[in-house]
Amino acid sequence: MAKKAKKQTARGRKQDRARVAGGQDYEVRYEAKKTRKSAGAVKKVVKKVGNSRKKVEKRLAR
Repeated sequence: MAKKAKKQTARGRKQDRARVAGGQDYEVRYEAKKTRKSAGAVKKVVKKVGNSRKKVEKRLAR
């Protein structure tokens, strides 16, 4: 019997949106388009400051 996928709660989605997955191309592209920076710049910032969306956006806004 296959395991049923756990229903994601609103809290889980909120926690997920608070992070930028640097290894996920679509997340990197989204953040790059949003901040008008290159995908490479976004990846570099995620590596430097961590995956907190607030920190990443703050650093990219400079």
